[in-house]
Amino acid sequence: MEKNSTERMKELVELLSDASKSYYAQDKEIMSNFEYDKLYEELEKLEKETGVILANSPTVNVGYEAVDELPKERHEQPMLSLGKTKSREELQDWVQDKTALLSWKLDGLTIVLTYLDGKLERAVTRGNGEVGEVVTNNARVFKNIPLSIPYKGRLVIRGEAVITYSDFTKINGEISEEEAKYKNPRNLCSGSVRQLNSEVTAKRNVRFYAYHLVSADGVSFDNSREKQFMFLEEQGFEVVEWKRVDRENILDNISYFEKAIETYDIPSDGLVLIYDDIAYGEGLGRTAKFPRHSIAFKWADEIKETVLKEIEWSPSRTGLINPVAIFEPVELEGTTVSRASVHNISVLRGLKLGIGDRITVYKANMIIPQIAENLTQSDSLEIPDKCPVCGGNTVISQIGDAQMLYCENPQCEVKKIKSFTLLVSRDALNIDGLSEATLEKFISKGYIHEYADLFHLDRYKEEIVEMDGFGEKSYQNLADSIEKARNTTLPRLLYGLGIANIGVANAKMLARQYHYDLEQLLHADIEELSQIEGVGEVIAAAFCSYFEEKNNQIKLDHLLQELHLEEVEEEEEQTLTGKAFVVTGSLNHYVSRNELKEEIEKRGGKVTGSVTGKTECLINNDISSNSGKNKKAKELGIAILTEDEFIEKYLN
Repeated sequence: MEKNSTERMKELVELLSDASKSYYAQDKEIMSNFEYDKLYEELEKLEKETGVILANSPTVNVGYEAVDELPKERHEQPMLSLGKTKSREELQDWVQDKTALLSWKLDGLTIVLTYLDGKLERAVTRGNGEVGEVVTNNARVFKNIPLSIPYKGRLVIRGEAVITYSDFTKINGEISEEEAKYKNPRNLCSGSVRQLNSEVTAKRNVRFYAYHLVSADGVSFDNSREKQFMFLEEQGFEVVEWKRVDRENILDNISYFEKAIETYDIPSDGLVLIYDDIAYGEGLGRTAKFPRHSIAFKWADEIKETVLKEIEWSPSRTGLINPVAIFEPVELEGTTVSRASVHNISVLRGLKLGIGDRITVYKANMIIPQIAENLTQSDSLEIPDKCPVCGGNTVISQIGDAQMLYCENPQCEVKKIKSFTLLVSRDALNIDGLSEATLEKFISKGYIHEYADLFHLDRYKEEIVEMDGFGEKSYQNLADSIEKARNTTLPRLLYGLGIANIGVANAKMLARQYHYDLEQLLHADIEELSQIEGVGEVIAAAFCSYFEEKNNQIKLDHLLQELHLEEVEEEEEQTLTGKAFVVTGSLNHYVSRNELKEEIEKRGGKVTGSVTGKTECLINNDISSNSGKNKKAKELGIAILTEDEFIEKYLN
């Protein structure tokens, strides 16, 4: 029995460690919170029964290991996890006869901020609790962080960087590929805060909420955590909402937060309770992993039993087919739910689902419906070998740690959405009002079959005006945008066609090479195109192959009847033709990397995302940085130039 317990503990440590690494360090989710908590509790129970705690057990390790791309820094004080409970009565007993503060436990990325002389000096992630990643430049662009505060001493605070549900929904809505969408706000926030380019962070609307004052030189808080919170508010910080509680009123205040979370826009996975008496709390000491002055409360998931009625296979524009569970409706957290995403084939198989199985469902963080367990486990569900839309063959592909189901038919109707989305995008025809969701509706209703149909939506004006989200004004705005898009340029058209390997830069390069004459370009063969500096055989073959397909020729001919290709005047001498550059880090002379990229492309150059042997130079104002790109450039003997050096050498 002892041997079996030890083996199970090893298995649990590996499973939980993999899940934590994926969630915290790689920003992806391979296991639900419900499943993680269940396995964690099983491991804790086995450790208590056997008296054995294995090396690397998540019950004694904290957080994730810092990734190589960001500088690392050791914390002044170890950042510990909190002990957890799902029992309200346990919280009530924990308070004893003391006063405590009850606040949100936000679900984002923990950050430590250091201020000196009233200015933000340092921002470091939690990392593994001992060592974190330095993200100061990114913290400076958080939406609500004070860069300057009245207090001029040295201040160290902890807080949570978060992205709201509304911003998360908006950002995900702008991503076309289904598998590229972020799984939850926490993953998106983690990736946003740990960017190497603070411009990306700025666009993500990251917010910071303070929850712990580590130190403030020379300030007395009369031994009160609440007065520390008030002090932080006076400095301009947004502090987590808190309630002053005691044994008598704590249950009522828990109920307050429980009701508030139904409409709370900031991700939260529970509450935190901390003694107001600082000296008393600190005097309690700590365990190897938990401080004793505070405790976390996790919502006890409301779990309901129901019956699985069907699995809806929902295709996406990339060919990915997502399984969605449809079950008999149940009331959860005040709303009726009848469907939940099963995520992928790996999760579906792990649940051993079958139609008619009795399953339990819950809302993750009281919001997102999920399947908790399959009580029947009939494992009788058949994975479709045909796409539910086009009838084409399906294939199961291994993507990272998960198996996904895809439609293999390149002509699948749903896949048209991706091509239409690209054609109407900002860098192509730039038609406002045609989101992916709208295009999907128009295609499914038969309003659009080919590109030229975009310019004849007036045939369906009456139907469109009556659609959800539309009306006379919305329709007119769309119609005006479509008319405006009739006047475009050859590079925009080439990019919008979605030819393999023809991005914005290559489209501009090809158009420029043939003096913006489409007929000349279409008559060029692979050999001729391959001779162009920066094109090569791969791009040339992709271009010619696209127009060898008769259907593509017909689509283009029809589209050209709707468009007027404007003449483009060359403004810059093509001094950078055939040269490839990589830009990284923050810039001083340009608002963004895209602005510098446009300057390079105007002169015939190209900007790529990674350093290779063909790179002309790496542009980085931090030449001494140990970033991956700097290391690669040094290995390959590629020049690393500051922005000023690059401008002097290549643009002047």
